[in-house]
Amino acid sequence: MDNYVNQYVVVAIFILLGILLPAAALTVGRLLRPHKPNDPKQSTYESGNEPVGEGQVRFNIRYYIFALMFVIFDVETVFLYPWAVAYNKLGLFVLVEMFIFAAMLFIGLLYAWKKKVLKWNSV
Repeated sequence: MDNYVNQYVVVAIFILLGILLPAAALTVGRLLRPHKPNDPKQSTYESGNEPVGEGQVRFNIRYYIFALMFVIFDVETVFLYPWAVAYNKLGLFVLVEMFIFAAMLFIGLLYAWKKKVLKWNSV
């Protein structure tokens, strides 16, 4: 019973440290840093140029979709590499699982192609 309770105490200590240490570091940083605001420090800096127009710009959603597709297929390669290195030790079962994984990604690629997500139109 004591060992069981000790495990919870260790977890509670780590949670407490995980909260207190960043809070203490931020508080000490706030107390020690110089704080002398003035107009040049409060202005927006864009490579030495005076800002013109609004600060928010709308981007085409295709940028985000392409980035998401890149991440998906980049993760696929991260999963394929260790599998290929250890293939001889893993056997036939893992080969079948990898084919299922690759098939699911291929279906996703076909779906994106069918929805014309991969077509880049200059807008």
